[in-house]
Parts: sequence; C-alpha cells; structure tokens
Amino acid sequence: MKVGIYGQFYHKDSGKYIEQLLKALDRKKIHVVIEKNFLKLIHLNKTVTREYNHFSTFEELNSSYDLFFSIGGDGTILKSIDYIRDLNIPILGINTGRLGFLATIQKEEIAKTIEVLLQKKYSISERTVLSIETDPKSDEIGENNFALNEIAVSRKNTTSMITIETWLDEHCLTSYWADGLIISTPTGSTGYSLSCGGPVIAPTTNALVITPIAPHNLNARPLVIQDSTQIKLKVSGRENFYLISMDSRIATLSNDTVITVKTAPFKISMVQMHDDSFLQTLRKKLLWGEDRRN
Repeated sequence: MKVGIYGQFYHKDSGKYIEQLLKALDRKKIHVVIEKNFLKLIHLNKTVTREYNHFSTFEELNSSYDLFFSIGGDGTILKSIDYIRDLNIPILGINTGRLGFLATIQKEEIAKTIEVLLQKKYSISERTVLSIETDPKSDEIGENNFALNEIAVSRKNTTSMITIETWLDEHCLTSYWADGLIISTPTGSTGYSLSCGGPVIAPTTNALVITPIAPHNLNARPLVIQDSTQIKLKVSGRENFYLISMDSRIATLSNDTVITVKTAPFKISMVQMHDDSFLQTLRKKLLWGEDRRN
C-alpha cells in the first residue's frame, strides 16, 4: 500500500499524534510519501522526538497512491484537494482540529484506524465538486478552478451591498441585493452556507444550494436546485471589483466578469469507516437530540 500524507500545524500537541501515525505506518511496512513542506514542519516541531528522512516526499501526486491522509481539520482536507484533483485517491481525514465534519477520525483512534484500513473495513463516499469558468478568463484563478465545499462571491473594499444577477440554465432567477452569495455542494452545506441560514443536505444528494449572505431583500431564502444546473452570475456595485472564493482560495474579479458555476467532471472520494455515518456526525458535531437544560 502506498499512502500520501499532508497536514498543517495549527493546534498544540498535534506533533505527537502525527508521530503516532508515522510510527504505526512504519511498523506495518506501508510505503509513506509526505508532502515536502509538511515534512519540514514535522522536523521543526518540538513534540516530535525523531526524524523521518527515510520517508519519500512529494510536491505533486499521481495515480499510484492508494490512500491520502489529511491531518488537521476540515480546512486541511479542503487544501488537500489541490493535490488530489481528479486522481480519485481516497482521502482519510484525521481530526487534530476542532469541529471536523470531513476529518472524522479522532486523533486518539489512529492505531485502531490503521488496522481497520489494512482489513479494508471501510467504504468510499463520493463527493460532488464545483467548477468555475469566468468570461473573460482570470489569471488569478487559473487551473485551481474547483471547490469541494462552496464557491462564493462577496463585496470587496466597501461596506455597501452588491447586486448579484443570477441565471439558472440561462433562465433568470433573480438579482440578489446582499453582502454576497454562496453556491454550496452537499458536503459544504454544513459549512459557510449553514452559518448563513442554509439547509443541511446529505452528502449523497444530487443537489446544490444557493444561499444569500445577509440579503437586503428580506424575502430571499436559500434555494436547493438539481446539481446538473448551470449557474451564471454577474456582479455589480459601487466598487469595480469583488471577491470570489473557492473553498480556501480567494481571487479578485472585475464587475464586467461573468461567472459560470457547474459540477466538475470528477468527484472526490472520502474514506468512511463502517462504524461512522453522516447522521452520526450530525448528532455528534451539531448536538442534535441534545438538551443542554438537563
């Protein structure tokens, strides 16, 4: 088995859990390849007790990998997508962060998880990815024109709202007067969209959700649409530029730019343990069914 590893150090004591993972993989004679900059961070971390120079490093991936470990939180998984792209390498998220809707494996479960992986007692959850095209083309966006969670437009350098003209399959939907607009996948429905009043959507649902950010037209509500829908956006406002975000990446576009958003021709594969599920994650992370009064 050949695995890639990527992570970031944002939380105290993450190093000791990363070392647990590396030791466990080493003991099982698994071919480990670590992202080049991440290996440097591992060696700089004071809680890591040894060096791991015997592991190979990567700057780009290819289809020879069987599995990809993302160590951190959901943000780390979103950045991992830049390496995975359309290679269809399953991602396993180990949560050393906080909430973790995507990184569902807890850091205390590393040894147990390795055994389960070797026994292939897991399934694959395929996740929809969004892609974006701009007219005229944007050099800032380039080839990183996709997002697992959401694509959002928002105002820049102003406190005034922007107007987002929106078409679905060339049919006019409306003009949103708002701070911005989010187009979310089912995976991203528990992220930015949820915090703006959007619905929770099960990951296997063939749908997208359009959620306005602080709309001035108060009757504007989140809208769930078929994921085969092509969405076209044109932004106007007092400033000549606005922001577009694709998960953790941000670019600046001019008001004469027309954006087209649609599902990408590939999906991202997430490893799901047999004793885990999306519904269980909702109960655990959002405390559904909990009554804090008792």
